[in-house]
Amino acid sequence: MPSGSPQSGVGRVIAGRYLLLNRLGAGAMGHVWLAHDQRLACEVALKEIVFRDPAEATEERAARVARARAEARHAAGLRGHPHVVTVHDVLEHEGLPWIVMEYVAGALDLRDRVHGHGPLAPAEAARIGLAVLDALTAGHERGVMHRDVKPANILLAPDRTGTPHARVLLTDYGISVQPDAGETRYTKTSALIGTSGYLAPERATGGPPTAAADLFSLGCTLYFAVEGCGPFERDTPLAEITAVVLEEPRPAARAGALAPLLAAMLVKDPALRITAADTAAALAAVVAPQPHPRTRVDLGSQPPWELSDTRTETSPRRPVGGFGAAPGYGGPGTAPPAGSEPGVRVRPVPPVTPSASYGEHLLSGPDAGGSGHPFGRGERHPRRSHLLRALTACALGLLLALCGVWYAMTNRTAGSTAKPYGDAVALARPLKEGDCVVADWPGGPFQGGAPRLTVDPSCADRTPDGQVMAVVASASADEARTRGPAECEQRTQGIRANLADVRSYAVVPSPAGFETADRRTACLVLGAHGPVYGPLGDHRAPGMTFVDTANMQKRDCLDAPSLRVARLVSCRGTHDQQVLGFTRLGPDTTLTRAKDLSDAACARDVPPKDYGYDPARYEAASWTGKGAWTSGTHLVVCTVRKQNGGTMGKDEP
Repeated sequence: MPSGSPQSGVGRVIAGRYLLLNRLGAGAMGHVWLAHDQRLACEVALKEIVFRDPAEATEERAARVARARAEARHAAGLRGHPHVVTVHDVLEHEGLPWIVMEYVAGALDLRDRVHGHGPLAPAEAARIGLAVLDALTAGHERGVMHRDVKPANILLAPDRTGTPHARVLLTDYGISVQPDAGETRYTKTSALIGTSGYLAPERATGGPPTAAADLFSLGCTLYFAVEGCGPFERDTPLAEITAVVLEEPRPAARAGALAPLLAAMLVKDPALRITAADTAAALAAVVAPQPHPRTRVDLGSQPPWELSDTRTETSPRRPVGGFGAAPGYGGPGTAPPAGSEPGVRVRPVPPVTPSASYGEHLLSGPDAGGSGHPFGRGERHPRRSHLLRALTACALGLLLALCGVWYAMTNRTAGSTAKPYGDAVALARPLKEGDCVVADWPGGPFQGGAPRLTVDPSCADRTPDGQVMAVVASASADEARTRGPAECEQRTQGIRANLADVRSYAVVPSPAGFETADRRTACLVLGAHGPVYGPLGDHRAPGMTFVDTANMQKRDCLDAPSLRVARLVSCRGTHDQQVLGFTRLGPDTTLTRAKDLSDAACARDVPPKDYGYDPARYEAASWTGKGAWTSGTHLVVCTVRKQNGGTMGKDEP
């Protein structure tokens, strides 16, 4: 019986370590097994690559192997995320790769849960959606698009307390891709990638994988969760793809508070589709809706003429807002417009006759001037007196408010001399995104303590040690101190994953300088062991010449007119090389010797074939920089280039 068939698997030992116990499921790439790790005495899940016929093995073997490695690499990059199935290792057995993953005991995928127990309540679907969106966003920040978000790829499992379905895990990065990394898609050009009823329309028509496309697929998944079927479910895959591109989703009947959000997620045009941040806010509002506060009318504060003519009545509360022509999300938890409070209806005073002044209106009427009128004409009218007093009070209140604003602005200006980050950092003005900095560390270069920072506006004059990649606002100095560093870790995660030797550093406002710092924490990316030698990320200009390898990052495309010069160029045009990753040479390797060894080290540790490059046409290349030897890290930048020395284009892997 051929290797890989389900009946032949039980009892096999993979790589001399993993004993296959039983098959958990099957997917497009192969089988998933429950296995016993004989070395660590624990259970794991193993994904096995399966070839269904010899012809497929001949034609698709290399692509399948590359896909497995890509899945392991992408999922491993999200190791530790609470909503992503952890990948422990990728190994080869009998010439085929196996992916070693976390075994999620008691897990049930969302498709099976809905089919077995019926559609979910909107709040429960929103809870699951928030978790999956968090996982997707973490991948998007690393440049990884999932491309196959669907109910079968969402696992629901008990948490530590045993609560059923409390854990939410996104799995199966088998067709994920980093579109800017030059990775192959590992499929035939004529094949659609993904699941027909959950593809975004721009993907179904051949567009590139994007975060917006993953969001559309998540919208289809949440629709399925509350409705029990997909929004474009049809009898055949071709009919489903046609519906995705040309037809509107089936009207939701059970979605409740989720309905307007689903409509916004399933917009055909990705440019008009709701953003991930707005989606998260809308899902959170469905999970834990905030009730509208009832308006309390203080009758004692009303003018006398309102007391007799105003009535308050309660009326049913209605959600306000929704997704329409205006941008943004309006729904449960969204504050209503001024004057449209749903809890109270106010009957207005009868309108004033246009031809009469307000004073004349008070004194006119059937009893004016007669003995039946309660006030004599020669007496001061009490209602007019109340009006004058009210107007005077308003004027005084406005004056006091203006004085308060003037006092606050004066005090803020007077306090603005405080250093925003304290005496240790010693900056006189707040940092802003894009500022390059030079850091002088009290414990020695790149050691502990708060560094004294100097801003280098040119990002070149003084060899920058790092750059401000984000700023995070806080409500108070205490909040900045407690939450700022973690926020900066999150905000800089994507750029740090693409650089070889950097770390995050939060420059937190001091209590005295909180206002001077504009209430913001500056999120730096600093070289971990030495300078970064220039701007980082999107702050680098196309055509920039690298003075060192420290600020080269994954997916960079390079123009290399010589062995000593590398320029940053757009990957949309022609280029000579593309950065794939990094490796490290031994501590005894000199820089001169490294130039002879680095190509071979990159071919061994970062082989281009793992990124979809044909070994018959492409080869590994490398760049070494003096900075990595000065810092002692001995890091090498690994690239790919054509063997014949020709240029690479945007349509290549």
